[in-house]
Amino acid sequence: MSTQSVPPTRQQPTLLAAVAGLEAVVAAGDDEGFGPALGLVGGLFGPADQAERRAAGPRLAALLPDAPPFPRAHLAMVVGACVESGADPVACAGPVLAGLRGALTGAQRLVEHWARTGGGPLPDQEADDPAEAHARIEDPEHLDPWHAHLAVVAWWTLHLWQQAARAVYAHPSVRTEARASGVTEVLLELFDRYGGERHDVKGLTHLALVLDDEPLLVLDRPTGTGYLLRMSGLSDTFQLHTLLADVLIGGGHLPGLPQDPEVVALARTAVLDGRRLTATGAFNLVAPDGSWLWNEGTPSDVPLLDGVRTLVLEPLPYARSWSAGRFLQEVPGDLRLERVLDPAEAARRLARTVPGASPAAAFG
Repeated sequence: MSTQSVPPTRQQPTLLAAVAGLEAVVAAGDDEGFGPALGLVGGLFGPADQAERRAAGPRLAALLPDAPPFPRAHLAMVVGACVESGADPVACAGPVLAGLRGALTGAQRLVEHWARTGGGPLPDQEADDPAEAHARIEDPEHLDPWHAHLAVVAWWTLHLWQQAARAVYAHPSVRTEARASGVTEVLLELFDRYGGERHDVKGLTHLALVLDDEPLLVLDRPTGTGYLLRMSGLSDTFQLHTLLADVLIGGGHLPGLPQDPEVVALARTAVLDGRRLTATGAFNLVAPDGSWLWNEGTPSDVPLLDGVRTLVLEPLPYARSWSAGRFLQEVPGDLRLERVLDPAEAARRLARTVPGASPAAAFG
C-alpha cells in the first residue's frame, strides 16, 4: 500500500513575529518596506491574543520616533489599540504624546501658512490632495520643503494622533507622569493655541486637565462647615457638582435634596444607555476670591489656596439642571470624603474667602 507524503502545515505568522519584522525594517531605515510590514502587524492584531497585544505595545511605541512621517500615525493607532488591550500605558505613552505634540505643532504651522498664502477654507483631509496643500504653503523664504511636508502630514494625521493619545491619557498613571514631567503643560498650551477648526481638541483638553488623587477643600458658607475630600478622574465641573451633592447632601452633611442614584452612578462609572436623565444644581460654586466657577469648566479651574484646591459653596441664585453623565465616558470618576473640618478650622478658612459675586457681576 503506497502512501503519499503530506506537506507540512505552514505555520501562521504571529503578531510578535510581525512586530519583529517591523523592528528590522525600521532598524534598516527601509521606508519603502515600512508600509507592508506595518500592514502585516495590523492584519495580525485582530486574531492575536491579549498577551501578544500587551507585549507588542511597548515594542511598537519604541518604533514611533524613527517611523516614516505619514504611516507613523497609523502605527500610533496600533499602539493605542495595544494599550486598550492591556499593554503598559506608561511604557507606551512617551512616544505617543511626543508624536501628538509634533502633529499639533505641524498642523498649527499649516494653519498659519495657509492664512499667509491667501486664507480661505482649510484643506479637507478626505476630499483634498496633500500634494496641492504642500505646493501652496512651501516657500523658500518662509517654509522649506521638509517642514512643509511635516505640516501637511500633521494636518492629515492629527485625528489619528488624537485617538492614540486618548488611549494612553485615559490612564491615571499616564496623566500623573505627564503632568509631573511638564508634558501636559506643553500640550495644553498647544491645544489653546491651535486654530484648525477641522480638528476638535476639546475632548483631549478635558482629558489632559483631569486631576487624580487630588485633595479638594470644600467650605459651605450657609452652614459655616468645611470638608476635605479627594477627587480622581473628574473631567467636567457638572460631574463634580453632581458628586458634591451626593457626598455632602446624600451623606447627610448638608441640607437639601439628594441626587437620583442613577444620576450619581452616571457621574461615577455607569455608561449612558440611551435614556436622558437630569441632574439638578444644589449649590453655587465659588472660588475663594468670590468669582463663580462654571459647571461648563473643569475641576482644574478650582484655585489653589495654601496648596490645596479650595471651593466655596453658596446658595443657588437660580435653578440649574443638566444632562447626567460624564464628558469623558472612558474615564471613571470618584469623589470621596476624607474628613469633616472642626468648626474652628472651618471658620478660620472661611474667613479667608469673600462672598460670591452677584449674578450681574458674574455674567458681566
